[in-house]
Amino acid sequence: MNISGNIITLNEEKNIASCIKSMQTVCDEIIVVDSGSSDNTIEIAKNLGAIIVNQPYLGDGIQKNVALNHTKHSWVLSLDADERLTPEMTKAIQQLDLKSLDFEGYSFRRQNWIGNRWIKHCGWYPDRCIRLYNTEKTRFADVKQHASVQTRKVKNIDADIIHYSFKNIGELFAKPGRNFSGRAAKIMYAQGKRANSISPFIHGLNAFIRKYVFQRGFLGGVDGMTVALSSAVNSYLKYAKLLEYQRDPSVTKQDDFKNIW
Repeated sequence: MNISGNIITLNEEKNIASCIKSMQTVCDEIIVVDSGSSDNTIEIAKNLGAIIVNQPYLGDGIQKNVALNHTKHSWVLSLDADERLTPEMTKAIQQLDLKSLDFEGYSFRRQNWIGNRWIKHCGWYPDRCIRLYNTEKTRFADVKQHASVQTRKVKNIDADIIHYSFKNIGELFAKPGRNFSGRAAKIMYAQGKRANSISPFIHGLNAFIRKYVFQRGFLGGVDGMTVALSSAVNSYLKYAKLLEYQRDPSVTKQDDFKNIW
């Protein structure tokens, strides 16, 4: 099929081979946009025939669009390094008529996993996302966080990709504390948003209720509770860090707000 693959990477030596091999079931070229890996990511990708593009990280959507300057096909399949096509998804893509003008993109169901456990509640499934799209018509939004393909001419494919989200519960809690919440707080502070003393508690509680009650995390047993608590912690930390920037100039001076990424 005439599909180009697009993967953005940073130190993904444990994931990149399986991701590329998965994509090669439907793609005849793979573009890897690497943001400075210090492990064997680039060497592994090259050995599997991928084209390497070196690009310091620009943010999620912007980085994913870098590959479009190097792809030879209009249709692009974009996966993260920790994502895989299932055999059912491979078959579904192979059966598509990409010459049709009816759709600009195709959305996939995504299975999110912690370790070897598929999390089916808390809004983690079906977690639809557009990952196959016509670059002559659309692309990822040029935003730095939580980017998605911008089109309404979408067809839902009833097959899954797999996302190995976290290796274990410890990583689930560590990543929000280390990356997501701090980055979000810096962005909010730079945009002029402010918190008050109850903001961390209120947002953390809302996040827990949304995941555990409204997105039916209670049906997921211990894992459902864990994911809901992680979401609450992430939201709490985001607003606690924002409040800290407001209250403690010494902390604010430590961070470079011109280099959030």
